[in-house]
Amino acid sequence: MTKPTHGSNAREAPSQPRETTLRALYAAFNARDIDSVLRHMTADVDWPNGWEGGRVHGQEGVRDYWTRQWSVIEPRVTPIAFTLRADGGIAVEVEQVVRDLRGGLLSEGQVVHVYTFRDELITRMGIEDPARDRASDRGADLRPPT
Repeated sequence: MTKPTHGSNAREAPSQPRETTLRALYAAFNARDIDSVLRHMTADVDWPNGWEGGRVHGQEGVRDYWTRQWSVIEPRVTPIAFTLRADGGIAVEVEQVVRDLRGGLLSEGQVVHVYTFRDELITRMGIEDPARDRASDRGADLRPPT
């Protein structure tokens, strides 16, 4: 079910084919089917490294990142709402649960994934954390100490 989110960047629900594709990609990610996800990305995709920080580039960069990540943690990401933004990007509000390999809960919460497309392929994904953004607006820093 498409449910537009609220905020200054919200516009309307994305096209049904893109939402259907993104839902299938989240299912493939959760099933650890890397090849099915990579087929929907451009060769030069720009992807966030939400685990270690920074960004990875290209399909092989994404493959390497996910392979390393899945050897240490067990993330599951479930889409909740899809919104077409004014710039044409698609924002997906997701529930994210991260466990260690023994099943212990490491983190859970909601974030927003923002996709940019070139033709029908994903060329970029970004991550927005509304809870962290609200806290930083109040002067709080929720990042773990380094």
